[in-house]
Amino acid sequence: MAPIDCKPTPEDFWVAETLGELGESELLRRLKQFAPPGQLDDDTAQINQNSQELLINTDMFVDGIHFSDDTTTAEDVGWRAVAANLSDLAASGVDQIIGINVGLVAPAHTPWDWIEGVYKGMEAALNQFGGVILGGDCSNGQQKLLAITALGTLGPLRLHRGHARPGDVLVVSGAHGLSRLGLALLQRDPILECVALPEQLKNAAVMAHQRPQPALKALRALETCKPAELPWRAGGTDSSDGLLMAVQGLCQSSGCRAVLHSNDLPRAQEWPEGSSWDQWCLNGGEDFELVLSLPASWARAWLKVMPRSQSVGYMEVGPPKVIWADGSGEVIGSSEFQHFKQN
Repeated sequence: MAPIDCKPTPEDFWVAETLGELGESELLRRLKQFAPPGQLDDDTAQINQNSQELLINTDMFVDGIHFSDDTTTAEDVGWRAVAANLSDLAASGVDQIIGINVGLVAPAHTPWDWIEGVYKGMEAALNQFGGVILGGDCSNGQQKLLAITALGTLGPLRLHRGHARPGDVLVVSGAHGLSRLGLALLQRDPILECVALPEQLKNAAVMAHQRPQPALKALRALETCKPAELPWRAGGTDSSDGLLMAVQGLCQSSGCRAVLHSNDLPRAQEWPEGSSWDQWCLNGGEDFELVLSLPASWARAWLKVMPRSQSVGYMEVGPPKVIWADGSGEVIGSSEFQHFKQN
C-alpha cells in the first residue's frame, strides 16, 4: 500500500478574510464591482427620472429572523432581499425598476466571502428583474443586517390596498404555502417525518423559499388584459406576510368585508389535505404573490391569461374582516412571523 502523503497544501493554510481585516475602504472598493462604474464613488446617487411618479419602499433583513446560515446561502440572502423589495413594488404597480440602495451592517469577524455572496445574489436578481445597485452604506455591528430601499417608476395602474370595492373578485397570482413548506424542509422539521411528499413539490417548495420570484409578469399581464371600458382602479397587495394578512389588509384599508371559499384556497399541485396544511396556505408567508381585488370582468380576463392565477373569493359590504363563504364565521389565523413578537 502506498504511503499517505501528509504534506500540507497551500489550501490548508487558507483563512477567510474578515471585514475587520479588510477595513471600510477596501470593502467599498470591492463592492464597486456590483454597481455601475462610478456609482459608489460619491455619497449620493443621481437618478434620471422624467415626469413619472416614483415608488419607493424599504425592507429590513436581520440574521436569525429573516435568514439563517442553516437554511439560506449568502447568495440566497441577497436574492431574497431584492425579491422581497421588488415584490412590494410590483404590488404597487411599478413600471420600471430603477434600482436599490443597500444598507449593510455586519460584525468585524464576518468573512468577505459571505458579503461577496450576498452581493452576487443581489446582482443576479437585479439582472433578471431589472435595476442596479445605486449606492448605500456599511457599518460594523453585532448582528448581520441588510436594509434595502428599492425605487421604481409608477405605471398606468396604481395598485393600493385602499382601492378594493364591494362586488370585486379576489384573485391571486399563484399558489401559497410553498415558501413555508420549503423552510420546514430545510430545517428538517419533525412535522414532516410522517408525510410522504412528492419530490416535485419538495423541490418547488425549497426553490420558492430560497429564490422567490416577484410577480412582475403577473402585473404586466394585469395591465394588458384590462377591459377597455373599465377605469384603472384595482385593489392590490402582495402576500409577503401571508395570504390571510394580505386580504385583511385590503379589508382594513378599503372598509370592505372579504368572503373566502375554503375549497378555492390557492394550494400548490399535490398539496396535502388537512387543516394544518390549509393554515400554511393561509398564513405561511413569504410567497410574494399578488393578491388583487378586481372588477369581475377584469378578474375573468386576468384568470384567462395567467395560468397560475386563481379566484379565492369576493369583496362585499360589511365590517372590514374576512369570513368563510360557507357561513362558518370569521377566518381565524395569524402570520407565523410577527414583527416585535415577544416569545
